[in-house]
Amino acid sequence: MADDEEADARQADPYGPRLIELFRGENGFGFNVRGQVSEGGQLKSINGELYAPLQHVSAVLESGPAHNGGVRIGDRILEVNGENVEGATHKHVVNLIKKGGDKLTLVVISVSSHEAEKLESESSSGGEYYDYTDKRAVPLSIPETRQVVSNGETYVVYNIYYGDKHICSRRYKEFSNLHNQLKKEFRDFQFPKFPGKWPFHLSDQQIEARRKALESYFDQVNSVKVIGESDIMVDFLKSSENQLQQEKEEEDGSMKVELRVFLPDDSITTVTVLKCHKTVQVYQAMTEKLNLDQDSISNFALFEIGDDGFERKLEQNEFPHNLYIKSYTASSTTCLAFRKWIFTLAREVQMNNDESAVNLLYTQAVSDLRRRKLSPGKNLQKLKDLQAANKKKEYLDVARTLDGYATVVFPHCGCDARRTGHVIVSIGLNCFQLQACSSEGEKEEQEHTFNWEELTQWEADREAMAFCFEYKKGDKKPKWVKVYSTYYVYMNACVDRVMAEIEMNNKDGILPLYPGGMKANMPSEEATGDITDSQETEISAASNQKSHTKPYSAKNNKFSMPRTSSKNFNSAIEDEDL
Repeated sequence: MADDEEADARQADPYGPRLIELFRGENGFGFNVRGQVSEGGQLKSINGELYAPLQHVSAVLESGPAHNGGVRIGDRILEVNGENVEGATHKHVVNLIKKGGDKLTLVVISVSSHEAEKLESESSSGGEYYDYTDKRAVPLSIPETRQVVSNGETYVVYNIYYGDKHICSRRYKEFSNLHNQLKKEFRDFQFPKFPGKWPFHLSDQQIEARRKALESYFDQVNSVKVIGESDIMVDFLKSSENQLQQEKEEEDGSMKVELRVFLPDDSITTVTVLKCHKTVQVYQAMTEKLNLDQDSISNFALFEIGDDGFERKLEQNEFPHNLYIKSYTASSTTCLAFRKWIFTLAREVQMNNDESAVNLLYTQAVSDLRRRKLSPGKNLQKLKDLQAANKKKEYLDVARTLDGYATVVFPHCGCDARRTGHVIVSIGLNCFQLQACSSEGEKEEQEHTFNWEELTQWEADREAMAFCFEYKKGDKKPKWVKVYSTYYVYMNACVDRVMAEIEMNNKDGILPLYPGGMKANMPSEEATGDITDSQETEISAASNQKSHTKPYSAKNNKFSMPRTSSKNFNSAIEDEDL
């Protein structure tokens, strides 16, 4: 009876005080609050009654808790969770709302649209309550910068991506304006540090540091849903007239981009290329920037660093920029790396007169030792001393004698020669090796080593996603083996490269192993010869073939490849129990 009378009274007086109970939903309570930031103030007439300045509802989320509970835009708030808030500051009201946790009790009064406009015009300042606890993950990133020349002015823009799609480019001053606008709108939000302005010309390192700082700032503010979905942010991410021109350039592939590439010493260099450039063109730009001698160019290549840390050589028809964007994360600024691409140690030594090449080889050897790709044995102290003395060539002399040098060891994977478990594939100029291991990669005793003379055919089977090779031992019947690896194409490329180097070594009279007699089975003199082809030309023909048959016979070779015997393996391949 009393409830009916109260309901009738509310209908009779739609602008009278109303008690509303709300429970937090997935997106908070679903309303925004705006009002004065200072306490007290002059009394004002609202619906014929005098009140101290009141906070009011400035927005209501459709179908949210507030909307369903009867809260309306323009409602003035008299009480929050039982506490009178007449004349209270915006901050105090916000804190009271937060203190209530998942439940909120409000006493509000509604006003006519005319009354609301009048009150708004009388209010000179105010704040707004936003729910900053509603966070989200947004795939926005700023993975790259580029230089723009416009009306005689050269400046840097920061390319913003949503996922792997480029949505806009903005200058630093535009980011600064965005920051100032957001601070005015979201006054009580604790904004992350914004990178300061620098009065002088920025170096490449400073630009990269600013890019990282802007990306961190951008990620933090956009993760707060109410900020990321605000009109200010939406307008910032819209395409401008300049952006429409950039999109046209993107469509025809003429847009310039700056790619960051890891060097062997883990430093990063930046190279400017067209977005549509393939591996060969990006690689050429890198060799020019690094000032490599022409004779050294074929001995290096571009690689992609995978999520597992394994480095895969890029194919010629890939687009490095696409890989760069798709694999970009804030923690790893680039997936591209510049590494050596050579198996013949004697040919490495021929680059000793190329200072840039020697530095790359040296820093990669240091890095490989640090990452335990090389086994130093008793040479560790000697290597440390040579590194401390900055004796790069002498360091390389020792490093080339270590186990694992000039050898590619692949992550463990399946193989049809094993009933259970996996194999670890190792490829070097000496041999092709399969090391038995568990499905988790734990090494087992069995291993099998193939001399290159025993491999008769090989191919990358894209349908089966496997590297396949045929081998023949003595008078036994040839047998095919399939290795099921994510990196089966790279395995095929490694075998192509080794076979091409063996053929060239034979042709040029190059001894394949390291000269100088540092190991008992190494030759004591170094033969000379030059590889004059540009990167990839020496194996490009083989790369386009589905299956490869060895183009030479061991009987007419100028040298014999070193033979390595199998251990603990015997005829296990034939028994399919690797």
